[in-house]
Amino acid sequence: MGKVVLVTGVARQLGGRFVRRIQRDPDVDRVIGVDAVAPEHQLGGADFLKADIRHPAIAKVLAETNVDTVVHMDINGTPLGGRGGRGSRATVKETNVIGTMQLLGACQKAPHVKRLVVKSSSSVYGSAPRDPAVFTETTPPKSLPSGGFAKDAVEVEGYVRGFARRRPDVAVCVLRFANILGACADSPLAEYFSLPVLPTVLGYDPRLQFVHEDDAIEALCMASGKPRRGTINSGTFNIAGDGALLLSQCSRRLGRPTLPLFLPTVTWAGTVLRSLGITDFSPEQIRMLTHGRVVQTTQMRETLGFHPKYTTAETFAEFARSRGPGLLPPEVLARTVDRLAAVLPARSGPTQ
Repeated sequence: MGKVVLVTGVARQLGGRFVRRIQRDPDVDRVIGVDAVAPEHQLGGADFLKADIRHPAIAKVLAETNVDTVVHMDINGTPLGGRGGRGSRATVKETNVIGTMQLLGACQKAPHVKRLVVKSSSSVYGSAPRDPAVFTETTPPKSLPSGGFAKDAVEVEGYVRGFARRRPDVAVCVLRFANILGACADSPLAEYFSLPVLPTVLGYDPRLQFVHEDDAIEALCMASGKPRRGTINSGTFNIAGDGALLLSQCSRRLGRPTLPLFLPTVTWAGTVLRSLGITDFSPEQIRMLTHGRVVQTTQMRETLGFHPKYTTAETFAEFARSRGPGLLPPEVLARTVDRLAAVLPARSGPTQ
């Protein structure tokens, strides 16, 4: 009999794509998708169960379906549907942290669960001025994230490590993804790159890394399946495309001008953009857009055996093509410029 795989967070595009992809694995007999809301996209031949992982009822789902592999993808930085979508930051945090706690508690009580795969983020390393040039999986952060999605990811990984100690018979794989980009990306960074003018921190040009959503799905599939000869798909792995891009290079490839601001002013600009419902500048995102972050992927290649199809530059090129050079509606753009002008010191206009 083949594997029974349960996937959380299937109402999002990435979760839905993973469900459709994992069904093609010859070792998989059944796939069960779980989310608090019904997905608007097709899940192929998978079964969908409407269940909120924040509630203890998720334990009943695992007990009744004889799941042996759990792929936890319901860890996200934005509400479902992005800004203006269902939910709020508080709901997202509850799903990320409380939902993970409930899911792990259910897995601990389910003796048939033998593999757990968790979609985490490289944001657990934070971003600080004295960071190393490259983070490995064992590099401690110079400054732990103090809020937002990055802090959620740190808490989630702590709970996962506790689960691994309590259930040593379960193979646990944590994938720390760099910023995932693609046509369906709904992350805060994707929202930032969709702005008509990109606020940047004056005097800084951070290095950024990306992973294509196609590669993210393939990495999750590899972590969920049987290890290939000479590889091990348990442990913690950085997942990113080769290379890095400077923020200035990203802006040029998008065809969008930048607006360099003093660091305190960037925070004020973020408040304006949030009030307009355009994007959400969390303190952690501002730190990343100041200091950047690059991770080493040696373990991804040598131990997990995964080789991304897309480099960081190719991933961003695909993303840029999907977004195009379009601007916000004129009336929204005018309001944005007016509100920014009200809080910014007199200075020259946007620069390329």
